[in-house]
Amino acid sequence: MKMVAIMAAAATLPAGALAQGAPAVPTAPATGTVLDVSAEGRTARVPDRATIRAGVVTQAPTAAAALADNAGRMARVLAALKRAGVAARDIATASVGLQPQYRYGENVPPQITGYQATNSVAVRFRDVAKSGAILDALVGEGANQIDGPNLSIGEPDAALDEARTDAVARARARAELYAKAAGLRVARIVSIAESGEAADGPPPPIAFMRAAQQEDASTQVAAGERDVTVRLSVRFLLQ
Repeated sequence: MKMVAIMAAAATLPAGALAQGAPAVPTAPATGTVLDVSAEGRTARVPDRATIRAGVVTQAPTAAAALADNAGRMARVLAALKRAGVAARDIATASVGLQPQYRYGENVPPQITGYQATNSVAVRFRDVAKSGAILDALVGEGANQIDGPNLSIGEPDAALDEARTDAVARARARAELYAKAAGLRVARIVSIAESGEAADGPPPPIAFMRAAQQEDASTQVAAGERDVTVRLSVRFLLQ
């Protein structure tokens, strides 16, 4: 929401007031009119990072058998990631679990029928275009649980600086508009305060699917585009 406020410049504070502690805000010049403008600047980037959880769920009559089967399959999944060139620093264990499975009947206590073991890793892909093919390889090696992807911008600083420049330009244009309407001119900027930034805005719809009509179809991940935004509060001096 955009907010604009115009106020008369405050007189210089007396020494006594300063001794008692003045508010930690920029003081207005002695002459002129102060204009406060809130503006949001934005730019856009195509996400170049993807994080996906991939794991193995296994079931067996005993806990030991469920864990052993799970460990074997997970070892193949991790080996497939290594062969695909995913660095060890981009693979982190997300969860490990073992739960009994029950059969429920009327008026009888639940009975354990077996155990379910789960193990999943969070995998960070530094090349979004290759993530779909790697996921297909993981499924081929035994992965049967996949969540994601979560897309992000790997190095957002340059994009954030573009959004900051855009926010200042928008604030300046709005200040010029109000100054002209009030019969004044913009003398200078008194202060700039950044009130928020976002390099990973609401994600666009993501294509993460497998074409059912083609046996050799591969999983596709479409990165789309993300808004990068910065919100500023800019104080202008009008004369």
